[in-house]
Amino acid sequence: MTDDNIIKRLKRLDVCAVSDTLDSLGMKGVALGLHKGWPCGLIAGRTMTVKLVAAGQEATSKRHLCTGAIMDAVPGDVIIVDNRGRIDAAGWGGILSLAAKQKGLAGVIVDGACRDIDEASELEFPVFAKEFIPLTARGRIVEQSYGEPVEVCGVSVSKADYVIADGSGVAFFTANRAEEVVSKAEGIVAREKAMAQAVRDGRPVSEVMGESYETLLQNAADR
Repeated sequence: MTDDNIIKRLKRLDVCAVSDTLDSLGMKGVALGLHKGWPCGLIAGRTMTVKLVAAGQEATSKRHLCTGAIMDAVPGDVIIVDNRGRIDAAGWGGILSLAAKQKGLAGVIVDGACRDIDEASELEFPVFAKEFIPLTARGRIVEQSYGEPVEVCGVSVSKADYVIADGSGVAFFTANRAEEVVSKAEGIVAREKAMAQAVRDGRPVSEVMGESYETLLQNAADR
């Protein structure tokens, strides 16, 4: 299955369906505590990772943080920034949003803080983060590496994994499980649409939920 096909299908899903799928498969992938910086829509794509560390540590890059990742990412990728949950130093800013937008990237997800969120909104560039602040990275954090494995809110993420993010949150899964995850999530979405239609048709919600919801994950896992 091609990357383009997986991403196209993933964009028709939602994070809750993917989360339920990961639960059914015993996979850890939901990153808690991340929020939209502005009312953007769902984003989905392959990941390009960045790892940040406190300024002054050894073996850090001399380039401006995240610039290498933007240059090496391909259109449709999502930049994933491991800022170790720090909310006192921005791991992403307005010029980076502009450059990523021009490159055709799908968005950025920061485990920590970012700034210039109004600029990102004006650019219509999706940003997810723990916090939005004015404090610069200068003198506080630097890039250690990009394209290497990182950790986002307790979830391990590698370059070229898959990510989906919307108003409910953010979820990751590996490329080698992509077809399995997307297929099962599609089954969950179809089942929930049928349940929603039953409610619209006048069936009592207690009946609809009692009949289907409790077995939703298991039924999806058995597909």
